[in-house]
Amino acid sequence: MSNSNPINLTPQGPPTTVLPLEDASIRESLATALAAPAHQHLAMFGEVAMRYPRSLFAWAHLGDSGRDILERYAYYRIGYHRGLDTLRQNGWRGSGYVRWDQPSNQGFLRCLHGLQQMAALIGETDEAERCIIFLLQLDPSGVPAAITRD
Repeated sequence: MSNSNPINLTPQGPPTTVLPLEDASIRESLATALAAPAHQHLAMFGEVAMRYPRSLFAWAHLGDSGRDILERYAYYRIGYHRGLDTLRQNGWRGSGYVRWDQPSNQGFLRCLHGLQQMAALIGETDEAERCIIFLLQLDPSGVPAAITRD
């Protein structure tokens, strides 16, 4: 059986996927929420996620703002699964790079990183290890120091 969509490798290695920027209206809503007092973040990011449920950055911010480990875990997990769908819709075929240095990729990568951290905290060591491996496969340069603040 022939494959009509071959993966073309280049001398630089596996292909790189860059997600498109989220719409300006989403970015503006998130900026407004970020500018609000911290005690309003969870509700405001929740409103953004309800209006734009495919916004990976909304889910990442919800994960960052969750009230406890389990809530944060749930938000990051939703963002991770939404992100996999978004990656596939943008040509990712289960392998290749999704780099941190592309700002539009950071919503998904933050969700994956947050999921890894929360999984470790609730004792899901298998999941935490899979997430670390996946992060390094997507970008071997590792998680940027600015993201590892948790």
